[in-house]
Amino acid sequence: MVRRPLPRILSNGSAQIARSRELARTAADSATDVLHPLITISRGLRRLAAAGRRKWADTPKDKRGPLLFMVASMVLVVALVPYGPLLAVISVMAAAAWHGRDRAPAEPEGPDESQTQRLQSLHEALVPYFSTPDDPDPLYAHGGDWEKTFPAYEFDGTGRISHLLVRYPAYFTDGEADSRARIEQLLHAKSGRGREYHFAWDEEGNQLTVTVLPPLPTDIAAQRFVTSPGETVLGFTDPTQVQRTLPLGHGEEQRDVPPVVWRTGPRSTEPHLLVMGEPGTGTTTLLRSIALQALQYGDVLIVDGSGTGEYACLTGRDGVLAVDCAPTGALASLEWAAHETERRLIAANQARQAGQPLPDDTRRPLWLLLDRPGALAHLATADGHRDPQSLLQVPLRHGRAANVTVVVAEQFDSADTLSDAVRQHTRARVVLGAVSPAQAEAVLGAPPHTTPVQVMPPGRGYARLGTGPVHRLQVPATPDPHDDATSDAQRQAVLELLPPRTTPADLEPVPVEAAVAEGA
Repeated sequence: MVRRPLPRILSNGSAQIARSRELARTAADSATDVLHPLITISRGLRRLAAAGRRKWADTPKDKRGPLLFMVASMVLVVALVPYGPLLAVISVMAAAAWHGRDRAPAEPEGPDESQTQRLQSLHEALVPYFSTPDDPDPLYAHGGDWEKTFPAYEFDGTGRISHLLVRYPAYFTDGEADSRARIEQLLHAKSGRGREYHFAWDEEGNQLTVTVLPPLPTDIAAQRFVTSPGETVLGFTDPTQVQRTLPLGHGEEQRDVPPVVWRTGPRSTEPHLLVMGEPGTGTTTLLRSIALQALQYGDVLIVDGSGTGEYACLTGRDGVLAVDCAPTGALASLEWAAHETERRLIAANQARQAGQPLPDDTRRPLWLLLDRPGALAHLATADGHRDPQSLLQVPLRHGRAANVTVVVAEQFDSADTLSDAVRQHTRARVVLGAVSPAQAEAVLGAPPHTTPVQVMPPGRGYARLGTGPVHRLQVPATPDPHDDATSDAQRQAVLELLPPRTTPADLEPVPVEAAVAEGA
């Protein structure tokens, strides 16, 4: 069978459509050029009319009559003068053309002289790293063209680079961490210090994208986050890192901010958390924020190794089992937590064997929050007691099955006091403060893809959940409400999240009938 040719309209229809679009675009451009004087005059007349209306509105009512008489006299004089109406029309058209002109200054194409010099100097600085003597046609050469190496760039209001796309030769060892670190350090120094840069390496396309990250918001106060049970908000990060946002209240306004959500419970792959930082970086603030979120669905046991009373606001609250600052109390509480974990495992196993649902007392989450356990270890050893961290082996090993979560916060100067069980079973990690890339990598297991800054606000750092990416992190402001330096707004925000106080059994009011019966 001979194949019949397609109709002409179908065979070359796309070419005709493209040609028609080009003709329509040319006609529109020609009409715009022809009608441009008319468009300008019309715009000017509208502006003159608006100015006249504003002048009339600003004139007091007692002076509008004389103004109308003066305008009418001028119109009469112009009408009586020879060629007066023609001259008046010409004058109005000229004024309209002058006021209707495009006043927006034309944006210069390409970078200015200072920006060109900055890009050229950056190109010269990269020559020793992106060129070899054996390359016959080097992409980077002294005095070369920077437009080939930087196809995309943006500058901020201060004239510094805010976005840059860098092309590099294929033989550059972009798979080695040391080679990447040298390039990132150079770009950080040449583009301007004091800012955080994000580096995205495209090894397949031999391109590097450098982006200046805006500072994370530090004015987010503690509040009820819209999360499900088993989700804890560690802080907030960049919108490009996560695919989720949370609605947050900021005074009378509301905004959506991307969070770093840590999922705990029996199905979690990172059931325990380790927080590292220097003094004053916000480790205690993070633990206090986690405690306020955990009390919404579970029970909390707090061990404060610093002994500064940062968790005194939680003492005696519903769901707070204990707040211990002394070694003896911490040992007793952690020993109870170990036995409670074993009891939950046995109860859950018996329920599964009997084909029954899990008991309610095993479903309620139990949180163990330890702040600076290294200080307690030193005091316990001096008193001849065991290290409190030795009692964490059972909750750390079997906490996920027993719905027990362990959170440990420690400072870098006491990092060697952390036990092997804590290092091994805390797969969720947070680093706070202005740490070096080596320190961040030692804790997180991977280096951050942003350059650190010398000064960071409290609660600012990095977070990594398991083997996931490294996120920038800003902890919500959760200060101690008993601290005099706390602002009234932040103090009230924390107090509203605190559960009511638990009334001890010996202080509960006795009914009158029971008192009379006891007296009888």
